[in-house]
Amino acid sequence: PAKKKDIRDYNDADMARLLEQWEKDDDIEEGDLPEHKRPSAPIDFSKIDPGKPESILKLTKKGKTLMMFVTVSGNPTEKETEEITSLWQGSLFNANYDVQRFIVGSNRAIFMLRDGGYAWEIKDFLISQERCADVTLEGQVYPGKGAEESEKGKNKTKPEKAKKKKDADKKSNSVQEDNRATKQREDL
Repeated sequence: PAKKKDIRDYNDADMARLLEQWEKDDDIEEGDLPEHKRPSAPIDFSKIDPGKPESILKLTKKGKTLMMFVTVSGNPTEKETEEITSLWQGSLFNANYDVQRFIVGSNRAIFMLRDGGYAWEIKDFLISQERCADVTLEGQVYPGKGAEESEKGKNKTKPEKAKKKKDADKKSNSVQEDNRATKQREDL
């Protein structure tokens, strides 16, 4: 049994309890919930093409926020990268794709999509651009039209990890060959 208390005598704890009571009976619409609390859309397995693993990813990413990295070819300044990616974003906006852009380096940008189901269509647009070196989407690197000839034929998966592993193997081999305390320290 809660005793009656004048509203002017409420402290922060009383106000918090009152807010909880009000919100307990409120029905929050699905669209107002944060993304991680929303129920995921059911996947229609009849639309999945077993020959294309990307079709599975498209359906699982539908309605979820997704980010892709884009590299601008050549050796652009940050301002040039800003201008080029701004043109790409404008083109995507005109095609009714909701994309936000963040510059993260002198030649790199992140494109954030509200609906990840469109990511592969946007990736196809980006890699067809003259100044696009590559697009990284879900750990997969897709070479663009502006990629160097040595990179064009490749579709790499996490090249950073493979490179780090090779470097670690080289270092472990050199340590095994000569493990004396007097050996000079190698540069990391």
